[in-house]
Amino acid sequence: MKFVTPNAILLPMAMLLSGIAHAAPNVQNGKAIDQAKCYACHAKKTGFSNGDMIYTRSDRKVKDYARLKTMVAMCNTELRLDMFPEDEADVVAYLNKQFYKFKP
Repeated sequence: MKFVTPNAILLPMAMLLSGIAHAAPNVQNGKAIDQAKCYACHAKKTGFSNGDMIYTRSDRKVKDYARLKTMVAMCNTELRLDMFPEDEADVVAYLNKQFYKFKP
């Protein structure tokens, strides 16, 4: 009778799961989430009915990629937007591509 070591099972499973966790962000999904969950609040906050202005204003709080990730996570938590971590990553990817252009 041949026994299978736990590592023979766990290692391939860990590799599979790490591949799932590190999937490339979906920019289109990030855009859809931004439009559905972020834009209206940002438009109200700027007072100009333009939610994109919050990203392009001269006194913006986001100065680097790490802060962008932090701000998206904070909005998700504080405003109870119910985004999964991969949704947050998608929104960060969209905002970075569309507005910030930081190196991740």
